[in-house]
Amino acid sequence: MRDVSKFLSGFRRFQQNYLGEQRVLFEQLVQQGQRPRALVIACCDSRCDPALLTDCDPGDMFVVRNVANLVPPHVQATYFAATTSAIAFAVHNLEVEHIIVMGHAQCGGIRALMEHKTPDCNEEELIAKWLGIAEEARQQVLREFNDKPIQMQANVCEQSAILVSLENLMSYPWISSRVQEDKLTLHGWYFDMRHGELYEYRPESGVFEVLVDNLEVATYQI
Repeated sequence: MRDVSKFLSGFRRFQQNYLGEQRVLFEQLVQQGQRPRALVIACCDSRCDPALLTDCDPGDMFVVRNVANLVPPHVQATYFAATTSAIAFAVHNLEVEHIIVMGHAQCGGIRALMEHKTPDCNEEELIAKWLGIAEEARQQVLREFNDKPIQMQANVCEQSAILVSLENLMSYPWISSRVQEDKLTLHGWYFDMRHGELYEYRPESGVFEVLVDNLEVATYQI
């Protein structure tokens, strides 16, 4: 079994950076509390840490991570309280100005959703129940892209699931009212790991468009 020495070394670097070189910033966070501008709902995938991807400092974003970056609809809020209570805290208590749903390519959760296998054990049942939140996205892919390669279907579903989560966010009265009052803005982001680019859903065009392109870094075969 691998040891955790890498993590301990990383914590030492954290101490040097934020308890040393940037001590003032961390002292402010301790004394004044957190005041993040954005809530980011991201996937648990170990390759897609939103703070790392956006090079944020501590205190910049309030992050909720779950399998496939999903948001349950308001009618199911109490069944999936771990995610919904965090969203409520960010919106009501922290008064964030932005909610970003950040999906990504090569998502294992979305791949499992598309495979739609019958659960063989309790663990798989839990995962399948959670992924059921995005069943609408799977059905749409099957209707419109049934004759396309599996990988393309998965990519489309990854993006469609982001739209389902954005729609579900608007089913919460205390979110929709803030959006209508221009106190809160919702964003749908998609991280393309292969090409190292960030996309954003644009309602006016109905598609995900490049938000940050990649002109210098090599791409990867996945």
